[in-house]
Amino acid sequence: MGKPKFLITGATGDTGRNATHKLLEQGFDVRALVHKEDERSARLSAAGAEIVVGDLLDLDQIRSALDGVAAAYFVFPIQPGLIEATVYFAQAAKEAGVSAVVNMSQISARRESRSHAARDHWIAERVFDWSGVPVTHLRPTFFAEWLLYPGNRNTIVERGVIEMPLGDGRHAPIAAEDQARLIAKILTKPEPHAGKTYSLHGPIEMNQAGIAAAVSEMLGRKITYQPITIPQYRKRLERAGRPAFLTQHLCEVALDYQNGMFSGEDEVIAEVTGRAPMSVHEFVRQHQEAFKSNDAVA
Repeated sequence: MGKPKFLITGATGDTGRNATHKLLEQGFDVRALVHKEDERSARLSAAGAEIVVGDLLDLDQIRSALDGVAAAYFVFPIQPGLIEATVYFAQAAKEAGVSAVVNMSQISARRESRSHAARDHWIAERVFDWSGVPVTHLRPTFFAEWLLYPGNRNTIVERGVIEMPLGDGRHAPIAAEDQARLIAKILTKPEPHAGKTYSLHGPIEMNQAGIAAAVSEMLGRKITYQPITIPQYRKRLERAGRPAFLTQHLCEVALDYQNGMFSGEDEVIAEVTGRAPMSVHEFVRQHQEAFKSNDAVA
């Protein structure tokens, strides 16, 4: 019997790219599903991944991508279409005899969520559960990569502030690289994790002032937290041209954050992978160059 093959969707995104590399480093075959071929997919191909161009909203393309796959990672961007994509993916996975799916959800996913995206994630979890395909749901808190997203990174670089409507809420930022280690581990040994839902956190819970202090320490210059209101945040997102669906989600989860929904510290990654996730200090140290230029970060 040959080596198992794994499908990674969103393979040029933060978690998908890192999960692809983790699996390739372990000697597994990886089929990387991308929306288009570009320099990012070229780097994955050079690393050894099989590149497949496809659309998660096309049932036939997804069925073809899952052919011969042992297990798969499913992630969908914050935009309309998640439920349809989940139904197609679950059906295609069942037809293909896929033994496990790792589903990227979010920590605010719940029936009563006022965020349309978070509620859709809750329904998508239920769709996978109903399908009968063995599934593990991942519900991460805010990614450490939030510090690198242009809106946040640019205020740090240009004004020395983290400007968010998060009050004194707390969370333990979790890096995509650490999530990817868990994703790869579950895909290669899925049985103990089937049917489980894991909340994902970094190692140290902090408020935004604490995060700003950690960034200050690593960059060697003063960074402060400047709270803004959710209406101010909405206007900022609208001025930046963010889609209405994403803006509605971000504003609603900001309130969830203020109410403590994103809090917690790692109880899964260190135990399952044998290595604790990186702290904010470690993350900023790893990405120091990104905070030295006014060039936008993708």
